[in-house]
Amino acid sequence: MNNASDNLRGAVFMMLSMAGYVINDTLIKLVTADIPLAQSVFIRGLVASALLAGFAAYKGQLFYRAPRGELKIILWRAFAEISATYCFLTALINMPLANVTAILQALPLAVTLAGSLFLGHKVGWRRYLAILVGFGGVLIIIRPGGADFNSFALWAVAAVGFITLRDVMAVKLRPDTPSMFVALFTAVGVTGAAGIAALFEPWVPVSATSFSYLFAAAGFILIGYITSISAMRYGEIAFVSPFRYTVLVWALLLGIFVFKDYPDFWTMTGIGVVVGTGVFTFYREQRGKAKAG
Repeated sequence: MNNASDNLRGAVFMMLSMAGYVINDTLIKLVTADIPLAQSVFIRGLVASALLAGFAAYKGQLFYRAPRGELKIILWRAFAEISATYCFLTALINMPLANVTAILQALPLAVTLAGSLFLGHKVGWRRYLAILVGFGGVLIIIRPGGADFNSFALWAVAAVGFITLRDVMAVKLRPDTPSMFVALFTAVGVTGAAGIAALFEPWVPVSATSFSYLFAAAGFILIGYITSISAMRYGEIAFVSPFRYTVLVWALLLGIFVFKDYPDFWTMTGIGVVVGTGVFTFYREQRGKAKAG
């Protein structure tokens, strides 16, 4: 059983993980003001894949011969990751950072719903109600039909769908499949897809500043990945997981200080609804597991 010190360490790792992901998003948003999206993702992917390959080699998980059925799942997961990356970054470069990040916080609700529909997970009426209210919070943030509606918000919603598919595929992976191999396979897939897409865009010369941003983005996204694993290894999931929502604090601060984006009342209301229902859904899930145990 994890003690208070381990839980605190896990919480710190989780907050660092969320910071890593948001700083990566911020750097990509800055770079794509000067460099096309596909080219940016391709360059970042080359660096991230190289770093990830080195880490996988260190863990002894660089090579793995997956059975045909397992390879099919890995390929579907990679497809979902490629699609989610494109949808999310398309929304990111056209919307305030905090708004895009807030929409993605509906992910736990979407995963819970997908688990019920496709994986046979039992979900009670309270969690179904929370899912419904949570998606209502997303609608408050998006405000379709309103004067402030940004159609690129639909790309962020699509990203939630593809990330949900990715997570469903992850659940179907065999326990003995090396996680680092899957991560590297996916990273190479995203990089390759971006490279192909970049062939259909004008190639823009990359300044030293832009390349340093992309190199740093690759580093921060790996920090996010590694620290999120460490968070779950050290802390109890029931204690650590709610700290995922600190991603919104980082997104709000960076949005204000870097991009001068100030969220309005309705955006903050929607964020509160999504976070509240997400925490409640997680609480009900953990309570259900405790009763089952």
